[in-house]
Amino acid sequence: MKRLAHRLHTLREADRAGLAAYFTAGDPGYEDSLRLLRGLPQAGADVIELGMPFSDPIADGPVLQLANERARRAGQTLARTLELVADFRQQDNATPVVLMGYLNPLLRYGVARYLADAARAGVDGFILVDLAPEHASEIGQQAQQLGLDLIRMTASTTPDARLDRILAQASGLIYHVMLAGTTGSALPENTDIAAALQAIRNRSAVPIAAGFGVRTPEQAALVGRHADLVAVGTRLVEVLQSEGVAGALAETARLAAALRAGRG
Repeated sequence: MKRLAHRLHTLREADRAGLAAYFTAGDPGYEDSLRLLRGLPQAGADVIELGMPFSDPIADGPVLQLANERARRAGQTLARTLELVADFRQQDNATPVVLMGYLNPLLRYGVARYLADAARAGVDGFILVDLAPEHASEIGQQAQQLGLDLIRMTASTTPDARLDRILAQASGLIYHVMLAGTTGSALPENTDIAAALQAIRNRSAVPIAAGFGVRTPEQAALVGRHADLVAVGTRLVEVLQSEGVAGALAETARLAAALRAGRG
């Protein structure tokens, strides 16, 4: 069983949602980023989402845009991001790592080449925010052949016909964007989140990660009643910037504790 599938199976067995902790690769620098990654599993992160730095992260709010800028100034590249994962894998071969970002850098690197290099480095999957489902089949097939999951994204505004098309291609996870806006915006009402996730479950058995907008342990627990994974990024990156690696790990632990308490 692949790492991501195994982790999701373990979470189902425990009847709780997991924490997907997002940080930008190389923010604020390579060594700090590696130290952070190595500390995340012990802090309670069930899945690590690692942002691939890009000059124009259009779906990201100001906090993550600045993280991209810091990482790029520090010399982080796509190749260095894979080095980061490979270094992390020297000590941890169990925690799933999903790379999240945009298509353009992969096109410049060479998509097939990058997917192959990522599989060798120990990556488990990709979330490509600007890859439309109409253009995803070739990349999805290449990823599948390498044992990688190309994780598809949905939103509450996704029309039913398009949702069915996305879910038919889903692999590993479905990443549901809970709000109409960039990362870090305010969450919708709990009943709206529940209804949106149930609409997906009615159509697909693939586990769901819900992200964009979770900032507190209380919000994580609420979303975790309905999702298989709760993704938190902006809040964690804020704490990393203001309090460093130790603060970011402590905040990860607070969020994880709320989810490990179970669905209640």
